Amino acid sequence: MSRSQPNDGPGKRRILIVDDHPLVRAGIAALIEGEPGLEVCGGTGTFHEALTLLRHTVPDLAIVDISLAHGSGLELVKRLSRSQPNIRVLVCSMHEESLFAQRAINAGAMGYINKQEATAHVIDAIRQVLAGKIYLSRRMAECMTYRQPDTGSAAGLCSVRDLTDRELEVFSLVGRGISTSQIAEQLHISGKTVESHRENIKKKLDMRSSSELIRYAAQWVYEQG
Repeated sequence: MSRSQPNDGPGKRRILIVDDHPLVRAGIAALIEGEPGLEVCGGTGTFHEALTLLRHTVPDLAIVDISLAHGSGLELVKRLSRSQPNIRVLVCSMHEESLFAQRAINAGAMGYINKQEATAHVIDAIRQVLAGKIYLSRRMAECMTYRQPDTGSAAGLCSVRDLTDRELEVFSLVGRGISTSQIAEQLHISGKTVESHRENIKKKLDMRSSSELIRYAAQWVYEQG
């Protein structure tokens, strides 16, 4: 699969790194700076600063984490897809590939790589995305191509897969111990809307109480690393 190609002429390809862990940004930057034809044009860990940098630096590619300070990486990808479609996006995250890769591609990203594999494969992923191709692990590419039914026994995880992007975002924040008012402020939505999302999540996950939701969400966040 491929998409239209921006800035494919001579010169170094500019890459912006958006990750809320400074050490991760530094590690990815070090790998990139050692490669011919590639350079880092900036980095940040916050949602809003990323939007500003993307407008002012106009990179060829943005490497984006799912979890950002004051916002969601998926929402950032969606905004980029609408407002700056010539900037290609590679999502690099610790979150489970089977749960987030398809969401990232649907949001407008051209690749997904797990941070555990990034040291060995991030340069290949960058070059493939810059060439206008979709990058996924072989296992995930086969899963998305053939759509094999999920035969796993983790019913809870299957239910989490059924959440919308926004519900999954709220679920993750609940698991981090963020209050309803703080979630509303961070996502720029009303407290009533947050409560509505929480109720929808409880129904989808077949939970009767808020405490049950909090315990399950906290365990899920812990397992995600």
